[in-house]
Amino acid sequence: MHSEISTKLLAAGAAGALLASLTACSEDPGGAAGVQIVTTVYPLEWLASRIADGHASVTNLTEAGADPHEVELSPRQIGVIADADVVLHIGGMQPAVDEAVGQHAADRSLDAAEVVDLLPAPDAGHGHHDDTEHHGEGAGAHGGVDPHLWLDTERLAVLAGELADRLGEADPDHAAAYRENHDATVAELAELGAAYTEGLTGCARRELVVAHAAFGYLADAHGLEQISVTGLDSHEEPSPARIAEVVHAVEEHGATTVFTSPLTDPSIAETVAGETGAEVAVLDPLESLTEESPGTDYPSVMRANLDSLTAALDCS
Repeated sequence: MHSEISTKLLAAGAAGALLASLTACSEDPGGAAGVQIVTTVYPLEWLASRIADGHASVTNLTEAGADPHEVELSPRQIGVIADADVVLHIGGMQPAVDEAVGQHAADRSLDAAEVVDLLPAPDAGHGHHDDTEHHGEGAGAHGGVDPHLWLDTERLAVLAGELADRLGEADPDHAAAYRENHDATVAELAELGAAYTEGLTGCARRELVVAHAAFGYLADAHGLEQISVTGLDSHEEPSPARIAEVVHAVEEHGATTVFTSPLTDPSIAETVAGETGAEVAVLDPLESLTEESPGTDYPSVMRANLDSLTAALDCS
């Protein structure tokens, strides 16, 4: 299955670093490393790989290019969860994962939702999603919380600390190495966060207009206002009334860009842009790495996102 993905990416001319990431996603976590970490979405895989750094194997359950919100697990993947030493996941994001972890790895679960404070799912009070009928289904599917915590580098750093501790308990012989890798990773996240703070200072606008409400953590961390056409479900069909509301918001705030993302139907952003004369650009919520991603790993995509933001918001 993964060889097919790699072949497709090679044909598309994907960067070698992306292919290396896919290779690391093998469903078979067996190998030289004794400790087995299972992750459920790409940014958690990136984090675990950085902290493990050769001392533990990392298996990601979401294939490259797949929507992590819609993951269904094969019997083999459930077996991988059952065999894991640590399962790093986000409770409420993937019901199939929550069920499998509850049945087979409850004592080895590291649930990010229990480690960091998660934002509420977009509703009338958050993110300007103000018709509950339109957004209620998406919110319910995520347990009432927004799972995209990795778009806030500080929250991801908190999770890194918990993971390093958990790996040190599972593998005491390498506890010092996990802590050293943690320190380097947290320093990298801090540098990335500082770049965002600096880059998003002195912007002409603070309104972030997106097709898919995946950027609440980014907005919360950097004083932006997320205005989205759809809710957490990137595949939901927006109502004409919601499109009209966002068109009005774009005109009211003088927004020049409507963002789509690699896993979102671009026609949603194109519809709003066509009504307002705004441009369409890509802002990647990092739910998966694909050949459409504007970078080859978490840090490079985050920096590409920052470039897109500073251009769209006219930041000096």
